[in-house]
Amino acid sequence: MRIVLGVSGGIAAYKACLLLRRFTEAGHDVTVIPTAAALRFVGAPTWAALSGKPVADDVWTDVEHVPHVRIGKAADLVVVAPATTDLIAKAAHGLADDLLTNTLLTARCPIVFAPAMHTEMWQHPATVANVATLRERGVHVMDPDSGRLTGVDTGPGRLREPEEIASYALGLVQGDEASTPGPLAGRHVVVSAGGTHEPIDPVRFIGNRSSGKQGYALASVAAERGARVTLVSANASLSAPAGVDIVPVETTLELQQAVMKAGVDADAIVMAAAPADYRSAAYTDHKIKKTDGGDDLTLRLVENPDIVKGLVAERGASTRPVIVSFAAETGDAGGSVMDHARAKFARKGSDIQVVNEVGPGVTFGQDRAAIHILTRAGGPVPEDTQVGPADKVTLAHAVWDAVQQHLDNV
Repeated sequence: MRIVLGVSGGIAAYKACLLLRRFTEAGHDVTVIPTAAALRFVGAPTWAALSGKPVADDVWTDVEHVPHVRIGKAADLVVVAPATTDLIAKAAHGLADDLLTNTLLTARCPIVFAPAMHTEMWQHPATVANVATLRERGVHVMDPDSGRLTGVDTGPGRLREPEEIASYALGLVQGDEASTPGPLAGRHVVVSAGGTHEPIDPVRFIGNRSSGKQGYALASVAAERGARVTLVSANASLSAPAGVDIVPVETTLELQQAVMKAGVDADAIVMAAAPADYRSAAYTDHKIKKTDGGDDLTLRLVENPDIVKGLVAERGASTRPVIVSFAAETGDAGGSVMDHARAKFARKGSDIQVVNEVGPGVTFGQDRAAIHILTRAGGPVPEDTQVGPADKVTLAHAVWDAVQQHLDNV
């Protein structure tokens, strides 16, 4: 595939190097077109070395081959990352004062903008209007992430991670090519993500450290592979993956109800969420004060249902849906991470189990992790495939590979 990677002048330009590497390693032919401002952040030699092609930002270089028209017309996909406020404004108003903006006007393929800017700029009425204009014209403008920005600022405006941009952009082209449907085309999959909150009073809840990143990556990759995806999201503060239907929930009981409802016609259910094992036996409708319990406060808990076991029981003797459980484990005196994971796999009865070790700074909230994928091979010992450490999109691809193999074999 012929991809044009446009890079505009923001500090996040360095992340476009990782995006470029992701495209080239996947075998795509990539032409990088930086703006003059982008070259102040990352120089032309870097782009040329990573892409294997010469790099120019103006319409005068190689002018006899009319690059300002030729490049856009020949492209199968254009991705602009980062897309700054200035670049978005120029594109919305049809300005063409350099090679990138000319290319955007001549391209007739899918165009993706991955914005990166300060929160105030992203939320300014002018930018809001410009983004709306581009979307009305069919340009795919991703919403930025929320997080740490330049300096001490935080908020919406952070560039999405390169693997997420690549997955989204390539998925658009894949969807446009009827001759090459994704391997999950025609399938409905349900993915759960995040960590449930069990309220104690109007202020407090029982929860866990799950960020939802792995579940969101699984949903995004499934959509890229052509599936119809329902994402049941428990308290995850993440940007919605493109082409995915999201069902927000808070508690484990709500999560169970939503998954059961969405899973009625599902081909696969991937339970990546971290449901709380227990909930408060009684909800207090006012904030509990220190004086209410004296020096000691006793909180009575009741066990939440095991959603995966419920799904397995509901399925009965059928082979659909394929059910994937997750085991976030720590080792202890009673056994290793894998000892506990294998025991859980046997108890739950799921078809596939994804295992990861958790702890402070490990897995939860991280962008990279290592997993074991346990599958039932018909014998007493499940097959164990280790993947990673790798980014969570790569891990998601490995999980869907296992699911697709199971779907093909039953």
